[in-house]
Parts: sequence; C-alpha cells; structure tokens
Amino acid sequence: MTPRTAVPLATPRRAARRAAAPPASPFRFFEAAVVRRRRLGPSTVRITFGGEELREFAGGGRDQSLSLFLPHPGQAEPVVPVELGDAWFAAWRTMDPAVRAVIRSYTVSGQRPEAGEVDIDFVLHGDTGPATRWARTARPGARVRLLGPRTAENRSVCFRPPSDTDWVLLAADETALPAVEGILAWLPAGTRARVWIEVPRAGDARPLPTAADAEITWLAREGLHRHGAVVDAVRGAALPAGTPYAWLAGESAAVRALRRHLVGERGLGRERVAFSGYWRLGASEEELRAEALAAA
Repeated sequence: MTPRTAVPLATPRRAARRAAAPPASPFRFFEAAVVRRRRLGPSTVRITFGGEELREFAGGGRDQSLSLFLPHPGQAEPVVPVELGDAWFAAWRTMDPAVRAVIRSYTVSGQRPEAGEVDIDFVLHGDTGPATRWARTARPGARVRLLGPRTAENRSVCFRPPSDTDWVLLAADETALPAVEGILAWLPAGTRARVWIEVPRAGDARPLPTAADAEITWLAREGLHRHGAVVDAVRGAALPAGTPYAWLAGESAAVRALRRHLVGERGLGRERVAFSGYWRLGASEEELRAEALAAA
C-alpha cells in the first residue's frame, strides 16, 4: 500500500501571511437593470431590478439596507470606481461629482434570489433630487449597480429585539415604510406590536401582511409640509405593559425627538431603542455622508 503524502505544515511566514489576510467583506457589488415598475400609491413606486448576479444577493430581511448607484442624465450606466473592494468609497470621493454615480441608501422591499430580483420602493416628491427624478422616468433596461450583502447575517440589518422583549414599538415615516413592512413580515406569530407610520397622503396606506398581533396607525400629512406627526401620536399613546423594544426611523429630527421621549419620559433603556435618521430636512445624502465621514 502506498503511504499517503503528508501535507506540509505552514511555515511561520506563510502562517503570518494567512493571519494578515483581511476577512472577506459581507458586502459586494451587483450589476442590475430595471425589470418592471408598479405604482403602490400616490407617493410611491416600486421598481424591480433584475440580473444574474442578484441570485447571490443574500439579504437578511427586516430592515435590510443597500446602496444604490444611479447614472447621471445622459449616462448609459452609473460610473463607479475601478476598485470595488472595501476602499470603493474613498475612490468614489476623488472622482468628478458631475461624472461619478449618484449614491442613495434604500431598504430592500423584496427579494427573489431564484429569479435574480430585488425590489426597491421610491418616494416620489417632485423634482427635488436625482434619485426621485431617476425613478420617475426609469424604464425596463435602465442599468444600475447595487452594493448589498453577500451573507444574510450583516450589519445593515438593525432590527434585533432582545430575547426578553414582550412587545415591539415601530414608528416611521414613508421613507422607512419598506423597513416596517419587512419587520412585520418577519415578526413571529402572535408578537404584540404597536405601529405608527406617517405618510404624505391617505392613499399611501396599504396592507402590511404579518402574523404578529399588530395595531397599525396611519398618519397622513395630506399636503402639509410639516413632518413629525408620528412624534405627537406616540407621545399621546397609552402603551402596553411589559418590556418593549422600540425601532424608530425616518426624518432625523423626528427620530431624535421620539428617542428622547421614550428614554427620558417613558423610561425605556437606551439599549432597547434602535433608531436611525434616514434623511434630514434641508440636507442631501451627500452632505450626510460627508458629515458622518468627518465625525468618524
């Protein structure tokens, strides 16, 4: 019998190289194109993106977010850095703003890996920014690029209730409606949930399928420019007994006010309140990204 060939042990130098190798990023870029679009209400359109690479898109559900790269008018596809590893953002910042792709953050509204499809909901609010302008005119075949998860367990899923949670509080505006929809679809059967959602118009309310015991309150601004009706609604609500977990998302000032109320006036522990400012009145996403980078 011929002896098996021994596998040589790694030398110290080889072992050091292995130890120094960076871990694989849980995110990657996906090429995609518009497949179809569907109007969900007076203020929202759902655009479905398709592509062979999206079969490997491994979203974790709930409030899974991604970065969407859009072309400027006249460009056939978004211009992104050649380097698409974790150093992409630094490379993107050095590019000409008039040429480099427009970046916006969105929540995944739906995904079907077997079909290579991902849905994103766009709030249409006039001619106020490059993303809403793109969404108003995008047709099948329009090319984009997504930066999303290659693994379902990733840091872009923020809704993570502790095991001792008795009930869930969700408060959001229209920009976080897809995240609320994903959370409600994920909640186990019978979970008690109190939900407040502020939207531009009453027609933007829609069924949100869930097995949870959810009480959903829709708050329509109906043409008013004032944001924050959700803050007053939560302040005036009688909340259930027990240990809650709160998830807050939407306009930054409203989210901060809600968090102060829940922690300072309702006595919730800070660790039991997840919050995210999806946008801020008077600021573009480029400005918010620059501020976050400067703070870091």
